[in-house]
This record gives sequence, structure tokens and C-alpha cells, in this order.
Amino acid sequence: MLEQSWLLASADQNPVIRSGHILVALLTAADLYQLAIRASSMFDLFPIDTMKHKYLEICKDSVESEVAAKTTENNEISSNISDESKSNKTPALDQYTINLTEKAKKGGIDPVIGREFEIRLMLDILMRRRQNNPILTGEPGVGKTAVVEGLALKIANNLVPDALKNVQLHVLDMGLLQAGASVKGEFENRLKQVIQEVQASAHPIILFIDEAHTLIGAGGQAGQNDAANLLKPALARGELRTIAATTWAEYKQYFEKDAALSRRFQVVKVEEPTEEVAIDMLRAMIPVMSAHFKLQIDDEAIVTAVHSSHRYISGRQLPDKAISVLDTASARVALTQNAEPVKLDQLKAQLHNLKLEFNILENEHKQNPVHHERIENLKPEIQSLEQDIEATEQKWKKELEIVYKIKALETENPESAKNDEVTQLRNQLQEIQGTTPLVFERVNAQIINEIISDWTGIPVGNMVNDEIKQILTLEEKLEQRVMGQDYALHQLVQGIKTSKAKLEDPNKPQGVFFLVGPSGVGKTETALALANELYGGESHLITINMSEYQEAHTVSSLKGAPPGYVGYGQGGVLTEAVRRNPYSVVLLDEIEKAHSDVQELFYQVFDKGMLEDGEGRVIDFKNTTILLTSNAGSSAIMQACLNRPVEEWPSAEELLEHLKPSLYKQFKPAFLGRMRIVPYFPLHDDLLVRIIHHKLGKIIDRIEKQYEIKVEYSEDLTELLLSRCTEVDSGARNVDNILNSSVLPALATEILVALSEQHLPKLIMIDVKDDEIIYQLDPKSKTTKKKTVKKTKPVTA
Repeated sequence: MLEQSWLLASADQNPVIRSGHILVALLTAADLYQLAIRASSMFDLFPIDTMKHKYLEICKDSVESEVAAKTTENNEISSNISDESKSNKTPALDQYTINLTEKAKKGGIDPVIGREFEIRLMLDILMRRRQNNPILTGEPGVGKTAVVEGLALKIANNLVPDALKNVQLHVLDMGLLQAGASVKGEFENRLKQVIQEVQASAHPIILFIDEAHTLIGAGGQAGQNDAANLLKPALARGELRTIAATTWAEYKQYFEKDAALSRRFQVVKVEEPTEEVAIDMLRAMIPVMSAHFKLQIDDEAIVTAVHSSHRYISGRQLPDKAISVLDTASARVALTQNAEPVKLDQLKAQLHNLKLEFNILENEHKQNPVHHERIENLKPEIQSLEQDIEATEQKWKKELEIVYKIKALETENPESAKNDEVTQLRNQLQEIQGTTPLVFERVNAQIINEIISDWTGIPVGNMVNDEIKQILTLEEKLEQRVMGQDYALHQLVQGIKTSKAKLEDPNKPQGVFFLVGPSGVGKTETALALANELYGGESHLITINMSEYQEAHTVSSLKGAPPGYVGYGQGGVLTEAVRRNPYSVVLLDEIEKAHSDVQELFYQVFDKGMLEDGEGRVIDFKNTTILLTSNAGSSAIMQACLNRPVEEWPSAEELLEHLKPSLYKQFKPAFLGRMRIVPYFPLHDDLLVRIIHHKLGKIIDRIEKQYEIKVEYSEDLTELLLSRCTEVDSGARNVDNILNSSVLPALATEILVALSEQHLPKLIMIDVKDDEIIYQLDPKSKTTKKKTVKKTKPVTA
């Protein structure tokens, strides 16, 4: 029946089988006709012959006629499209590349600022007759792709030489080129077709290959029919102009090993921009970003994003990390204006958890009343949380209402930002927000600092402190942490102040200080304190143990292995750490144990503030503070101070004179002449007492915070601990060792026993009796317990 219907439709030159054709075919077939008559006698009245010959005339007003007409029209359009696609001369280019020039003409590329020099270098190379292929190398995030986009913008705006005015810049998508090319030879055919279409194009075409190292081995094994080898002949003859981009490490790893390929490209280094240039780059992006998020972005936020990200976020480069921070901050501000604040979500989650606990305990309490105390404690906690949630909701709604009013006024009149009404609303908003805003009206420096704090773990307060005020109060803060070394700290701070005031050579590090003194007197603690106060956290301390570099060949592990050696391309311990964290304190511990060749490596660091690593990259040390420590001359210091009252100890200048003969025996004059020598005094009894109180105070704070137990101790304990610090050479480290061996184990035992009995004391008293440490739990109560610790021998570091 369907076959007969199709024949009838074809006879009528109809593109579709219509219901009339099916009906005629049904009644024409004898067996089907009998079935149709049985179903309905009306089929016997149907004029079959008339329908066959006058079908179009009878059905011309049918709804099916309109559908058939549309189908015919669509088929004609499809046919035309198919014919056009067949006549397309560049199917491979259309499928595997993106026309960057057209995208630039349509406004699809953001403006590129601060890369004029790199674009000019590319133009010089592209204008060559042969070997006219630049390759952009640089760290991830410095803007290699943006440089090519900048060139596309110049071509689109006719700001290039005449020879390049009609050029089209196409981005080769290696992913599309490889997708589905599983059959051997398919990838090569696709790439050859792209090359042929580029060469045959009426308009000159430049190919841009991002992540160009993927060419090596693409389509086959490296060196055997891979993409790179297919491109070499065309690149060498100048028939194919290509811009490549890859990271410096991948260029070293892949391109330099293939001399035939690397000589066909001219390297253009794309360095990380300075903070000033990065700020200009971000300012150029603000109109696009503001329109996307429908927010105002303060210029202060841009400056803070660049400065703070450059200082506190390591392992990434400008402008990429600053853009990420600003983008995240804008998203967070937009979120505060369109969703419940995080604080409110957290409070509601806490309330839910407490109510859940309360219901479970209450059900258990009905059967076995053992949770009475906890249930009674939960009731006020739940009530307090409910009040906090209500207050937070009210505050959030008030802030949101004011922010919407400000945005409405600014939308109606963009010049209203300085109007009295807007100013009054902003003051009202600030008054409601206080120091903990729930809704942000615009992207400002505060939200930028919060984002960086979330990413790095550095407290916001450490980032927002005024740097100049921080330097002026630096000595006082260091003295609170490093005790008894006033002269040494004064020398350090004076040198840092001079550097911060830009009165010293700006190409040198912030300071190079040689800390000399006995073990355990505060040299390492000074480095930790400086990293915390100057750079925002102890994570900004780079410690290199120089005792590991006693052989001459270990220089390579500090700066990276040279070409041809094992480990080439992996970076050095020192250079990689500083490259990733340029704002840091570099501590070269026990420098006297390093080989003289290793010591000489630092000459250019101390003089020029830079060091070239094994890969040829220049590592900047200008923002680092370098501390070297040594025990050399410790015997001279101890001899000058031992068995004498503190009042008779030599002055710092006299102590330095005592040190110099020992230092000149150990180090070359050229080495010592490049740094400031800072002597550290040994610790006398009064200082050790202060340190003991300080260490005990930390232990007490931990116990009180963890278990809500108050701990007190007598002066007899201090005197006992002091008497056990008999080894002067170990300094303050001996205090830690004695506390860890004599006090903490017994104290931990008492707390664990109390936990097992589910009865924690409110007070623990630590005392001394007959040269033995005793512990009294709740000493004022009748159930006083005593724990005795037998006298131990002095513990040395």
C-alpha cells in the first residue's frame, strides 16, 4: 500500500505522500478493499477513478497542500545551502580555525594595554621574507594570547604596515584538528589541507598556534610524521607565516631539543608586567567587567588587586592573578546583592544542628535521664542563635534596601554619585554596616583584601596595615617576640628603614644581614618574626639549610641544573622559591657549612639583586630580605660573656670586634663586605626567666582554649626550670626541651585521666616540692589530688 501511495504521489509530482494517495492505494488493492468495505460501507461510494485523475484539483484547498508547499520551499533552501557549502574554497580553515581579525572587527576582543613593545617585535619578525615566525614565550598568565589579540586589533584598525593590512589572523584549534582523527593519516591530511588553503588563499593568512608545544608528537610519535615535521618545510620557505605561543619551560623542554624546528622561530619574551602596567591593563577591562556584573568598581579596588595579589599570591603571574581576584570580588559583591549572606546561612545551619541535637537528646532523656545538663545548656544556645538570626536578617534587609536605592539613583542619573542624597544614603549604609557589611554596594579595597585573605590564609589586618607605619613600629613588635637582642633588632630595623626610604641602591635586596651568635639565642626566631611583620605571615619565609651544600657541585641544586644535565628544566631550590614568592625573607641557615663556590654564588644576589637560573631566566631578589646565620665565632662570644655579670658584658661594638678574627678565618673578606654583621648575645638568667614565663603562658592558653581549664604555676616552678637550663650553648631551645620532657607529659596524663572520668577540673596548680614538680587539681576543694614528677636530669638541645 505504501509503495502504491509513493507511486501515486510521484505521478502527481508531490514531494510528500498525502492522505488521499493512501486512500486511493487502499481501495485499489483488492484484498484491502474488501477489508475496508467490511469496516464501513461508505468506502463503496468513494469515486476512485475521479480521485486518480483529478486529485490535485479536488484537494487544492486542503490543509495538506500548504504543508506540502512549505516542505518544497525548505528543500529548495537546503539544496541552495548545500550548493554553497560545496563551492566554499576553505572548508578546513572554516572548520579548524577561528578568524581572530573578524572577531576584532566585531568588537569581540577586549582592549590590550601595555604590550606595544612585544607587538612591535612581532611585526618586525612577520615582515621578514623568510623565517618570519615569532614564538611568544613566558610564564602562564602573563598575557601571551593577549599580545596576539592586540596584533589582531591593530590589523582590524589598519594600524600596521601596508604589507600586513589585508592579512587575516586565524587561530588554529589543535583540539578540533585532532578530534576524531583516529584513523592513521587522517590528522596529517587535515593539517596538510589547512596549510594548502592558507597558501592558496587570496588574502594572506597568519596562523596562531597557542600551546605550540602540543605540535611535538601530535598525529604521531615525536619526530615521526608529527605536526611539527609537517610544518617545517612551509615554515622554512616562508610560505606559511605562524605565530606560536608556549611557556618558557615547555619551550626549553620541546622546542630547544629540535634544532630544526627552533631555528624556524624567533623568540619573543613576554615578561610579567610591572605593577603600574598591570593597573593600566585592569583599568582597560573595567567597562566590560562593570557591564557584565552591573556593578561599580572603584579604582582603589584595581590598585589593591594588583598590589596585594603581587605581594601575597605566589605561583601565579600578573595580570592573570589580579584579574582573577577582581573577577572573584565582583562575583561576590553581585552575590551579596542577590542572595542571602554567608553569615546568615551559617547561623541557620548552626541552629538546625543544635535543634537536631536537642531533639535527639530529649528523646533519649525520656527513657534514660543522663543528658539533663546538656539539654539545659542547649536551650539558651538555641534562643541566642534565633535572636542572632533575627538581628542579622533585619540588618541584611536594611542594607539591601539602601543599596538598591543607591543603584536606582545612579541608573537614573550616572552623575548623581556626588549628589547629597547618594552621599547621605552611603553614610547611612556605612553606619548600619559597621565593620561587618553583609551587602556591598560596589567593589572596593575591602572586598579585594577579603578575597586574598580567603585564598592565602593571611589575616586581612596584616594586609591593610599601612606599610610606612608598619616599618616605624617594626622594632617594637620584634622586641615583643625576640627577647634580649635589642642591639641586633635595632641594626636590622635601621637597615630595613633605609631601604624602604629608597636611600640605598634600588637594585639590591631590601637588606642583607649576617646574624652571628650561639645556638638558641633568637636568630631563627628573628627570621620568623620579620616574615610575619614585613610580608604578612611566616609562610613568606624561605629557609635553605646550607649544611646540605658542602660540595661544589651542589650549586646546581640551588639555581637549577644547566642544559644537558639531569634535572634541567626543573628549576632550583632557591630560584624557584623566590620566583614563586618574590616578597619573602630568605634565611640561609648555617652559612659557614656551605662550600666556598656556593657562597660565591650569592655575590651577584647581594650586589645586583638578581640571579640567573639554570634555564637562563633572571630571578628578581629586589623585594627579598636576606638573613644569613652562623655559629662561627660563638666561642669568642661565650668567652667574652661567660662567668661575668651582665653589667660587665662587652658592648655590641666590642663584641663585634671580638667576632671579626673568627669570621675572617671562616669567610672571605669579599663575602663579609657585602653584608651587615649583626652579633647576638647569649641569654642571661633574667632573659631565660622571661622566656620560661612566655613558653608557660602559651601552654596555659592552649589548655584553657581546648578544655576551659585554668592553669596556674608558682615561682618555684620557674626557678626549678631555670636551674635545669645549665647548658648555655642550647639557649632558649633548652626551655622547650625541659617543658616537653618534665611538665607536659604529666600534665597531659592528668587531663586524659580527668577526661576518662568525665570530670574535668576547673583549676590545675603546678608547684614544686623538694625539687619535684607536683600537680594539684582543684586545690581549694576537698578532693585534692597531687601528682609528683621525679627530678630529671637537665635536657640539652
